[in-house]
Amino acid sequence: MLSKDYAVTDICAMMGVSRSGYYKWLRRDPSSRDITRDAMLDVVEHVHSEHPSHGYRWVAAYIRNDLNVSISDNYIYKCFRYLGLQAQTKHKPHPRPRKVRDRYPNLIFSTWETVDRPRQVVVSDMTALKWKWLLFEVTFYFDVFTKEILAWRLADRRGCREQYVGGLQDVISLLRGHSEPTVLHTDQGSVYASMAYNELIRDTLIVRSMSRAGKPTDNPVNEALNGWIKEELFVDFHIDKCTDKKQVEQTLDRYVRYYNDMRPCFAIGYDTPANYRKRYYKGELPKRDTFSTRELSELPKFVKKRKETAAKQSLQGLCPLS
Repeated sequence: MLSKDYAVTDICAMMGVSRSGYYKWLRRDPSSRDITRDAMLDVVEHVHSEHPSHGYRWVAAYIRNDLNVSISDNYIYKCFRYLGLQAQTKHKPHPRPRKVRDRYPNLIFSTWETVDRPRQVVVSDMTALKWKWLLFEVTFYFDVFTKEILAWRLADRRGCREQYVGGLQDVISLLRGHSEPTVLHTDQGSVYASMAYNELIRDTLIVRSMSRAGKPTDNPVNEALNGWIKEELFVDFHIDKCTDKKQVEQTLDRYVRYYNDMRPCFAIGYDTPANYRKRYYKGELPKRDTFSTRELSELPKFVKKRKETAAKQSLQGLCPLS
């Protein structure tokens, strides 16, 4: 009993309410909302016990049709969650743990904002440009800190691997002379995972990192930039007017120069990628040491925020302000 009193005291102190106010809230009369909710929980539990093979949507429809009660599917879903109910079936799934096939670990996860210098993290992905009968595949290499396009290659044919390798060779040449390591993050594409591709970085300071299988959100920088680039190529640079590969290459070359040197980027305070890099090396940008202290977690940030919010709301519901 003593430990329980101390627990109540701690809760009240944390919430800023008195012990008497807390116990008064515990002894309060149930509101009409509480009474309605308890009655609906009894109805849901009864219907589910009579028809255990159905889920919450069917139960909601049954209550609306047969009991003439206006209720939403979402409300019945919450009742199911509260009561711990689940549709019963004889065909039970047997989930199997995913076999680990990641050739390289994910060194970033959701810590992209911790990147603190140019050339620290480079991301790459392929995007397809398609219109009419034409289809071209372009591979970009981006600097995560400055959002600069470090290299790009246009494929000669669909499924070509030279664009990946050629772009990586350009990046290796660009990083020659750097004394600090660079993380190269990609998805698990067949070329990115191949021995020939990764053999190129054996004697360099490049460290490989890979997204998890089926997780495009593990590479959000590339996914977002690819979307903007394709939009601008078609709307502003009219790449759909090109009729052959040479014209496409010329348009891409013109766009990359515009992107790096002239295009304001929201993520870097509407500066241009090339100028942002120059400002860093001139000492005009604050030097941080956040990447080395990042905490890797497979849990997305929005899930963490939801859990924190739910925990706060649960604590407030347990002991509301009097």
